[in-house]
Amino acid sequence: MSECLSLLIVGCGDIGCRLGERLADAGWHVSGLRRNVAALPPTLQAIAGDLGDSQCPAQWPDAAPDYLVYAAAASQHDEAGYRAAYVDGLGHLLGWLKQRGQRPRRLLFVSSTGVYAQHDGEWVDERSPTQPSGYTGQVMLEAERLALASGHPSSVVRLAGLYGPGSRWLIEQARQGYRANREPPLYANRIHRDDAASLLATLLQADARGQALDDCYLGVDDTPAPLHEVIDWLRGRLQVGDVPNQPLSRRAGSKRCSNARAVALGWRPAYPSYREGYAAMLD
Repeated sequence: MSECLSLLIVGCGDIGCRLGERLADAGWHVSGLRRNVAALPPTLQAIAGDLGDSQCPAQWPDAAPDYLVYAAAASQHDEAGYRAAYVDGLGHLLGWLKQRGQRPRRLLFVSSTGVYAQHDGEWVDERSPTQPSGYTGQVMLEAERLALASGHPSSVVRLAGLYGPGSRWLIEQARQGYRANREPPLYANRIHRDDAASLLATLLQADARGQALDDCYLGVDDTPAPLHEVIDWLRGRLQVGDVPNQPLSRRAGSKRCSNARAVALGWRPAYPSYREGYAAMLD
């Protein structure tokens, strides 16, 4: 009989639930930790816990989980909220492991491509400089370093802009007639929520098979695209008529992220570009 592997997803939100269901279907024992465990799918064992608490949750497993995924999201969108979710919360998790004397096979820390500050359409990969100017990228980079220096085998996964069911912001912007600058083009990077979960699953399953993992992976689809191209395509699909042009509100930055390292490991996105992903949502 094959080994039954265990996974604990800490901060088990949307991506965590998608990942958990995927690996539970593959025969893994999956637990999800969050404050409101009622929102967890029935295939995941619920663990009630607060990442703001330095004391290990009462329902924490007696045996060390084989794998840990830290996938928390900030509930307060300011510097204090980011620090609480990513740096302090991760610190508490590492403290819980120390309290229990546990050592997982690997920790995956879910990060963001926001750690990159490139803004002239450059290609970036895992080796590119990370010099974020804003607190969001700075705090995330600090949390990455905490994970990698934790003494546990660790990898960080920098996800690009997440979209999919429940994430219709850009669709609604196109419907209302917003447009993006054509010159210079603003390159945007994205990944469908299902593909983000499948990437995390691919990394965990590769490690379980004995494949060596790098310390960092970019989670992005195959096709970084100028934002004006995506908006124009959406407007065509939505059959939006003549409406006043309005500038799209978007934070600064323009870069093209490469997923070559993840692809070399065997991962393939089900939605390789915005066309497949948004078409599935619109259909």
